[in-house]
Amino acid sequence: MDNRFGKADVQTVTQLNHGIKRKKIGILGGTFNPIHNGHLLIADQVQNQLGLDQVLFMPDNIPPHIDPKLAIDAKDRINMINLAINNNPKFSIEKAEIKRGGKSYSYDTMLQLTRMHPYNEYYFIIGGDMVEYLPKWYKINQLINLVHFVGVRRSGYPTSSKYPVIWVDVPYFNVSSTLVRRKIKQRASIRYLVPDQVIKYIKEYHLYE
Repeated sequence: MDNRFGKADVQTVTQLNHGIKRKKIGILGGTFNPIHNGHLLIADQVQNQLGLDQVLFMPDNIPPHIDPKLAIDAKDRINMINLAINNNPKFSIEKAEIKRGGKSYSYDTMLQLTRMHPYNEYYFIIGGDMVEYLPKWYKINQLINLVHFVGVRRSGYPTSSKYPVIWVDVPYFNVSSTLVRRKIKQRASIRYLVPDQVIKYIKEYHLYE
């Protein structure tokens, strides 16, 4: 199935009735292999600072990178996200990329979501280290017509781009899914790096061992 869409589709999606109040929805995409407290911190800070109605955690199916990550089954990643966010009414999950299958191109996904929810206004959250790669994103010139990019400032990375980016400051928390997986293999503690419910799930199903 070809998930690529044309310019006319973007124009159709963006021609909305401005008299209807639009919901401000954040999108935080990633492999979430596993989700950790850094993800939650970013989502909470962006939601609060930009006054978003909701932040959707969107796990990818196959990241469109040259060297894709080896992720565990999507079912487990989704279960861990749900466990991590279940106590925050502003957080939810978006499974569009998992359901669609194949490589997860942000343009395809956001066109699909804007078609399904034409009165949502989407804020696509990325790390400051990713902003410089925007020119290489698939159909980036069409994607910027579908979303507002939100860049999380990171020390050592420029805060300038030829594309419009809303910059936010988030307290620095040096944790990554790679670090979490490594500590699990070393049988080291991941407490305070990962939500307790997620730690319990990882231990129960012997993930990443």
